Formats: sequence, structure tokens, C-alpha cells
Amino acid sequence: MYSAQTTLSATPQQEALSGQACLRTWDDSELFYRYWLPDGPCSGAIILFHGGHEHSGRFQELVERLDLPDYAIFAWDARGHGHSPGERGYANHFQDYVRDADTFVRQLSEQYRIPLENMALIGHSVGSVIAATWANDYAPPVRAMVLGSPALRVKLYIPAALPGLRLLQRLRPNAYVNSYVKPAMLTHDQAEAAARAADPLISPRIAVRVLTSLFDSAERLIQGAAGIQTPTLILSAGSDRVVHRKAQQRLFDNLGSRDKQIRTLPGFYHEVFHEQERHIPIAEARTFILRQFTGQPTGVTQIGTGRCNLDRYQRLKKPLRPRSPAYWKFRAIRIGLQTLGRLSRGVRLGWESGFDSGRTLDYVYANQARGFGPLGRLIDRYYLDSAGWAGIRQRRIHLETQLDQAVDALRRPDKPVHIVDLAGGPGRYLVEVLRHRNDPGVSAVCRDRDLTGLEEGRRLAREYGVTRLVHEPGDAFDPASIETLSPRPDIVIVSGLYELFSDNARVLRSLRAIHRQMRPGGRLIFTNQPHHPQLELIARTLINRDGDPWVMRLRPQSEMHELVRQAGFRPESQLMDDNGIFTVTSALKEV
Repeated sequence: MYSAQTTLSATPQQEALSGQACLRTWDDSELFYRYWLPDGPCSGAIILFHGGHEHSGRFQELVERLDLPDYAIFAWDARGHGHSPGERGYANHFQDYVRDADTFVRQLSEQYRIPLENMALIGHSVGSVIAATWANDYAPPVRAMVLGSPALRVKLYIPAALPGLRLLQRLRPNAYVNSYVKPAMLTHDQAEAAARAADPLISPRIAVRVLTSLFDSAERLIQGAAGIQTPTLILSAGSDRVVHRKAQQRLFDNLGSRDKQIRTLPGFYHEVFHEQERHIPIAEARTFILRQFTGQPTGVTQIGTGRCNLDRYQRLKKPLRPRSPAYWKFRAIRIGLQTLGRLSRGVRLGWESGFDSGRTLDYVYANQARGFGPLGRLIDRYYLDSAGWAGIRQRRIHLETQLDQAVDALRRPDKPVHIVDLAGGPGRYLVEVLRHRNDPGVSAVCRDRDLTGLEEGRRLAREYGVTRLVHEPGDAFDPASIETLSPRPDIVIVSGLYELFSDNARVLRSLRAIHRQMRPGGRLIFTNQPHHPQLELIARTLINRDGDPWVMRLRPQSEMHELVRQAGFRPESQLMDDNGIFTVTSALKEV
């Protein structure tokens, strides 16, 4: 057993060895959870995530059969489930559950003083997808992960059911459907099936938006699973009538973990932890978790991993062969964008300054369709509403949130705060943040290589009367340029930059130079792009600020976190859009 033990810290209401409690999550929603605590030193913690329609009370027997008396065990009721408030089976998006997971586990870690490195996850069905998506999107350094019957692709049976659900969601955004799954389809154990049928806390309802976003998030998870470094055991039900097992195999094949296993349970229905022979998967889970706790954590990526994304980047850098159908398809799109597309002000600006330039981003932030005539404005609106640009605008909101929180953490009556954005273009959001705060103790510098964008930023600052913002040229990849920053920054922002370059060594040099120049206790706010649904379209049809094809380097969040850690920063909080395109992370400078 892992030797590093901790002493649990609990509130007076949680002094009993088992009980119930609540906590507030990221949007101030309340989550109910159950806990089972050891009566001595704690070797670690197990976090349980229940399946769709279910609740934490269904895990009591699993807790007993795991027989881990030296471990704290926690199980939530997801929002809209069990004793947690909210409409039954409702969330705005599946990603809300993932954000809840991040808040839930980190609060438990802080409250009970159990490091994330001493935690393991066990999920069932939809709960397995929540756990795995959290591991992929947030790259927490947890010890291990057991995924029971992950609901990566639900069997809908009715032809064209998924397109029909998407249409229903467009017509009725808050529509619900009832699950077709009967208890007898989930387990051969008749007593368990009867208990489930009689459980008043189990609701058959699920919001259509949850179901469709579950499909989308699960597919993104499978495609990006190379970034998951957490040791993982998948328990696959051999006779699952609820979800497709091929999707589970695809996830397993793509996992980047050096320690991964998939165990098929012949004859088992979906509820592997409630089947007649449930002692088999529970014993498998117990053995796997204990083995991970016998040594040092292995869920840490190494610089240069994420080879599938690097290989994809290199493929997109190569021109297509003229004989290929894809060549002519993308050439036709590019010609359309260079001709009819120029009626759009945004498209025209992209051809002039680069679609990744600060000026283009400033235009996207403004989000006002402009162009020649009604057709130009229509094209511009379609352009501005693309998934990537919508994600950029959400990224900006997240940047402002992280920046406000960093300033609040550092600002004191006797301590001013100095901000630097190393590749900020015009720096519109900096103008708005400084204008909103109206604090003479907060100042900022916006740097960029684009002199035209910097001049636009100066004009914008003058227009809004912001005097504590300086625009100056600088190169975010040149350590000598970073070392000229004066005064030394308390907060450094690097947004939308590192994902444009494939060379990890170059990124690491930039991060280390930032660390050297930053004041002690400072914060680094950086963005990453682990996913993009239009990656090839952009690479084959658009140009960057240097006039070259705009090829972006997708990095798993685990890889980006490791680069940041090696530079001397500790990632602390992260925000992400629903489509998983952009992350914005705040990291603390460590000595």
C-alpha cells in the first residue's frame, strides 16, 4: 500500500465515519454527496461517479465490497439527480457535469487534505464518461481510473434517432425524453432490478440537450484520448444492451496511458457493479487501484507526447496532391473565400492581416456582422458564427474571468499589480478590464509583433480614456525580449499563441523566460487548444499572419500542463468551452 498517508480534516458535521454533506460547485449550484472515512490514517481517496438517472446511494454495496478501510470514499449525486437540486435529468450541457467533477474533486482534496495524486476514480456508465472526460480535459494528476460500462455511444435502436433528437432540440431547446431502458435490461439479478424499479430517487427523464452533448463529448473524448496519461481499467459488459462496446474499444486503443487494461465480462448486462457476479468486476477494480497505489504516480505525461496530434500537424503542413478529391474540394472553398468571401469584412480582414492576427481576433471579439450589402453581411455573420470563432469569444470571457481572479488574489492596498500580455494584438479585452476596474494600482503592457494592431490598441485605449495600458512591440518567443519587461510583471498572459507552433522546446524556452522575469507569487494565464472541429478546413484554406497556411498544433491538456510544470509553474484553475476547443488556465509561479 502507498506509504504516504495523510490525516483527514473534516468539519464537525462530518466527524462520523460515514455520512452526507453538500458543497457549492462552479456556478453556485449545490451538490449532495456521501462519504465513508477511515478511522485512522488515510492512504488515499476513491471518488465514485454514478450512471445516468442514478444517485450515490446505489454505491453502498460497492463501497463495502471494495473493502478499502484505509481509504476515504466519496460519491456525489450529480446535478438533477438523487438529492442534488435541479430539474431531473437536466443540465445545460454535458460539460456542466465535467465542470462539476473538477470543482467537486478539488474541493474534496482541499477540505480533506488529500492530494489529487492520492486519489482514484471509479465511474459507471455516464459517470465513466464524466470521469474520463475530466481526466482528458483538465489533466488532473490522479492515481488511477476505473471505467465501468462507459456510455460512450448509447444504443438508440430507432433509425436516425440522433438527427431526430438534434432537430427536436432546435425546435424545443428544453425538451425531455424518457429512457427506454428497463431494469431487467441492466442486470440479471432480479432483486437488484426490483430495487431499482422501486427507487424513488431514480428518474427516467433526461434532457435532450444532455443526450446530444453526451454523444458529442464522448466522440471528442475518444478522438483525443492519446492525451490521457492516467492508468485506466475499462470494464466492458459482454452482453450490454444499452451502449455500444466498439466505442469502448476505440477509447482503449487511443488511450495514451502506459498502464491500461480492458476487461470484457462475458454475459454481463450494463450494470456491471450490480450484476449477479458483481464480485468479479469489483475485485478487478480493487486490484487495479491498489496496484497503482504501491508506487509513485505514473499519470504524468512527458514532453513530446501527444504524437497523434503532432503527426496530424505535420500531415496538414504538407500540400495535398492535385489528383486527390480533397485538393479540389479545398481549392474550391479557398477560391470562394478569396472572391465572394471578400464581401465579408471579416474575411477580407483575414486575407489582409492573417486569420490568426490580433486585428482579426479583435474583429471577432466585436462580433458585429459587416460587409458589402446584405449578402456581405450575411456571409460575415456565417463566418463569425463558426465554431472556432464562437469558441474564441468564449475564450475571451474565460480570459477576463481568470484575469479578474488573479488580480483580486494579488492586489493589496500597499501592493500594485502589473499585467503583461505577450501576444495581445490590440488588447481590446485589456482595455475593457482596466476600464471596468478603474484602479490606479493596476497597470498593463500589451505586446505584439503586429505594429498595426498595436496602433489600433493605442487608439482604442485613448477612445476609452484608459491611461494605464502601454502598447509596445515584443516577441513572446525571444527570451531576451521577455527579459526587457519593466517593471517585472505580476501576471503574464499568453493567449492564442503556443497552439500555433509545434515545437515544444520553443514553447518551453518562452515559459522559462517568463518564469525568470515574473515576480515571486505571480500568475501565468495561458490558453491551449486540445481540439478543433474545423482543423483541416482552416489549414487548407486560410492563411496566418505570415501569409502561410494556418496550421494549428493541437496539444493534449496533459502535455501543456507538463510544459508549464517544467517551466516552474503549478496549474491551479481552468476554464473550458462546451465544445472543448479552448482552455484558459491560471498557474502559480513556484520558487
